[in-house]
Amino acid sequence: MIVASTCQTERIEEDPLGHVSIPADAYYGPQTARGIANFPISGIKISHLPNFIKALAYVKMAAARANAALGDLDRQKATIICQVCEEIAAGRHHGEFPLDVFQGGAGTSANMNINEVIANRGLEIMGLPRGKYDNLHPNNDVNFAQSTNDVYPTAIRLAILLSRGALKRALEQLADELEAKAESFSDVIKLGRTQLQDAVPMTLGQEFQAFATTLREDVARLGEIAAFFHEINLGGTAIGTGINTNPDYRVAAIAELHAISGVPFVSAENLIEACWDTGAFVLFSGMLKRTATKLSKISNDLRLLSSGPRGGLNEINLPALQPGSSIMPGKVNPVVPEVVNQVAFQIIGYDLTITLASEAGQLQLNVMEPVITYNILHSLELLTNTVDVLRTKCVVGITANAETCRKHLEASTAIATALTPAIGYERAAMLAKEVLSSGKTIREVLVESDLSEDLVAQTADPHLLTRPTRSRLAS
Repeated sequence: MIVASTCQTERIEEDPLGHVSIPADAYYGPQTARGIANFPISGIKISHLPNFIKALAYVKMAAARANAALGDLDRQKATIICQVCEEIAAGRHHGEFPLDVFQGGAGTSANMNINEVIANRGLEIMGLPRGKYDNLHPNNDVNFAQSTNDVYPTAIRLAILLSRGALKRALEQLADELEAKAESFSDVIKLGRTQLQDAVPMTLGQEFQAFATTLREDVARLGEIAAFFHEINLGGTAIGTGINTNPDYRVAAIAELHAISGVPFVSAENLIEACWDTGAFVLFSGMLKRTATKLSKISNDLRLLSSGPRGGLNEINLPALQPGSSIMPGKVNPVVPEVVNQVAFQIIGYDLTITLASEAGQLQLNVMEPVITYNILHSLELLTNTVDVLRTKCVVGITANAETCRKHLEASTAIATALTPAIGYERAAMLAKEVLSSGKTIREVLVESDLSEDLVAQTADPHLLTRPTRSRLAS
């Protein structure tokens, strides 16, 4: 409640611990103010996670609807709560969520933050002053039949599902662009490499198609793992026993959340287990790490393939985005693949944090969920933005240096491998050794060899060597 007003710029409210000074125009209340004072950690506010704020609003709306339908909450209050939740979900009032993403209390500060914002904005709609909680109370009305321990985990899961779609789109668009490059590079014959050493012929198109394929695999796996977030513990309240709820509340609240969000949520089979189990976050984070690792590997390859341009492979050209040196004129660096690498390293670190936070749960609750929330949602944001940048500022503009690719292949021993089925490994190795020691091309060595003209002729088209060809090279 409001105790007194010391000036026009602040108001004084009271909570169970005493009096708290709050900015006069703030919708948040005393528990939020305490959280702001207690956790000046990163400077990153929970408002930086808009889908999490939206998810909290959806959960509060679902609870209000369910409680009103069951006759446990005044319908006028429920209507006002839902109106404010709709405003928050639409992106309004996000400045009213100033808590740091790193906070103790298992998310209680964040839960009370939205409870207080809803209550005070609701009071404003009712024509009453902020803090007049006997008319609309953050705990007794907005948080009725709820606990941080079922609201917060439910909101995390919903926020991940709301955020995942953007990453899915970004990955699919990148895979589409890589496949388009694969098609345009399908006739560019080149040298494949293993362990950074010459291997066998392939096409540049095959190389880029592999990039696309591995990303499409991860799109599918991310979708499969995300389905685990459909199971929630809403209605379990403090530890999963459902204390302080109507026996019909859990089913009603989950049905309302499904209707509001469009996500087919189901109740966890064991609410006590679901109250502390964070295994789904570990699994999903591990999948994000896998995707980040793949993107980093692809970026490594792009850097290698474009290296030079005179002293490296120089098989592809990346778009020139900015000067690469303050001292070396003409130098242009592969800046987009480099930033992809850095983001991948960050996400790998986030995954370790999530793993440790999940392990740190004790008894009936995992109090480390705030750091899990931030790390997963920030991983999704980083990956989505990075994938879009990789596509629009790098992959779209990649061109092939077909002549360089051909020269590398002809200067290598790669074609000797294709002769192995016909002449045996030892004889093919001798030819390869002669290429390396003489400085001649494999073509020159083959012409000078005692191999049949027909067999040598069958190696003339390297495109035939980019797919199964043993029957074609029969002696």
